[in-house]
Amino acid sequence: MRLRVACLAAFVSLAGTAASAQQSGRRIEFNRDVRPILADACFNCHGPDQAKRKAGLRFDTEEGARVDLGGYFAIVPGKPEVSELLRRVASTDPGKRMPPPSAGPPLTGEQIEILRTWIAQGAAWQKHWSFLPVRRPGLPPIQYKAWPKNPIDDFVLARLEKEGLKPSPEADPPTLLRRAALDLTGLPPTPQEIDAFVSEYTQADRQAKDAVWAKWVDKLLQSPRYGERMARPWLDAARYADTNGYQTDGPREMWRW
Repeated sequence: MRLRVACLAAFVSLAGTAASAQQSGRRIEFNRDVRPILADACFNCHGPDQAKRKAGLRFDTEEGARVDLGGYFAIVPGKPEVSELLRRVASTDPGKRMPPPSAGPPLTGEQIEILRTWIAQGAAWQKHWSFLPVRRPGLPPIQYKAWPKNPIDDFVLARLEKEGLKPSPEADPPTLLRRAALDLTGLPPTPQEIDAFVSEYTQADRQAKDAVWAKWVDKLLQSPRYGERMARPWLDAARYADTNGYQTDGPREMWRW
């Protein structure tokens, strides 16, 4: 089983500054790159809370971020040199810098370059990600074309090749099932399950092996143990416990769980 989650997390992380991204042709995306900066540094004074809003300027909406501020504008698409937002966040004057010293630390050089590149690229706005239609991205170019078994593998392999790495060899059948069972149910497979899987998997031809593997993964997903495994983090978050304590232990109503 491949550690796809870890690889994908690394794949979608920011790689270098926006300046280098601009030189390499990478577009800055508002939801991924810009909104987090505005939410962290600007929303406190220029966000949805009208009682706290300063200067009639808000950055949580596109309309609010592009209002006329008396002949100048916070964001001028394609023109970072005349965008007041960029001038303020890059200022070294404590009286003009945003956010002000009392509201938090200044933006980092990387964050400023992200804003600069975004404005230079046209300052394209996006609705919150939950309101955007799901779109399947194009597959990245890869060299080892025989390795992927599904589109996710293409993204994992593209990052591995970028780092000069090669995929690890596929694990043997008992290890495959053990990894899947521990990951999905939190329990190891029984000796009988291992024997049955190994027998079915090793007797299948190359194309049929994927179907055998998918069938056993589906079997694990249909197990009540999978539901228990997925519920555990939520019970932890809700501070579930069978006891109130020790000396003052009282009755506990468990029906809600």
